[in-house]
Amino acid sequence: MNKKPIIAMLYDYDDTLAQGDMQNFGLIPALGLTPAEFWSKCQAYSKKHKCERILSFLYTMKEECKKKGIKCTRKWLNSLGKDIEFFPGVTEFFKRINAYGRKKGVEIEHYVISSGNKEIVEGSKIAKEFKNIFACEYCYDDKTKLPTWPKLVVNYTQKTQFVYRVAKGTLDIQDDSNINKKTPLRIKHDNMIYLGDGLTDVPCMTVIKNYGGRSIAIYSKKKKDLVMPLVKEGRVNYACLADYRENSELDKVVKLFIDGVAIKEKMINSENKNIRKL
Repeated sequence: MNKKPIIAMLYDYDDTLAQGDMQNFGLIPALGLTPAEFWSKCQAYSKKHKCERILSFLYTMKEECKKKGIKCTRKWLNSLGKDIEFFPGVTEFFKRINAYGRKKGVEIEHYVISSGNKEIVEGSKIAKEFKNIFACEYCYDDKTKLPTWPKLVVNYTQKTQFVYRVAKGTLDIQDDSNINKKTPLRIKHDNMIYLGDGLTDVPCMTVIKNYGGRSIAIYSKKKKDLVMPLVKEGRVNYACLADYRENSELDKVVKLFIDGVAIKEKMINSENKNIRKL
């Protein structure tokens, strides 16, 4: 019996699913800062030390918590996820799309690839919808439970490695062996959709688009002008308003892709059966 083909939906998180940076909803207010003040501190550290920006963010975040007497434990960071606000329809989107996929004879898997905090994402109400969450994460001291060192850093170009991990089914970030071996793909690249909000997602969008998958630039009502150049330059397939409700443009585009994969896979199976008969 043939296994159902799998479609992987890969999401950036901030400004793609969440209405802004995840840190804006709980972390930054707890520090007594505005988003502009916090990100300015991150930028200043990066500029002073010529440090990679995501590393600067993780360092600044840890140090600002220390200054405020906040114990930046995994549990505390998890608790900040509950305050995240999502675009319309996000919380109902996954169940509906999964059901549509099954109706068409395919399985849908959802993944996050984000430069934000994995701990915060894990505390959000949609965390259970994802097969895996690839995002920045700390190691923690066994006694104090406080961050000691970055466990994983996901910057904008490093995001692409997770496209390949999903394709191969090599989701363990410590597994450097199987990711490099020549093995059959668990999920074909042309069975992938990437949803992101802008330039920071271009490396992943380009990889998936060039392999025959679909890349969708997501925009809020006030930011359409920021993503339309990506369409004109051929970096993405579509630009859709951040509206995940049923019958929205985004909903229709995703379903059309599922339809296309379902038809393609049926044709491949039919051709394979005919070859075996010869």
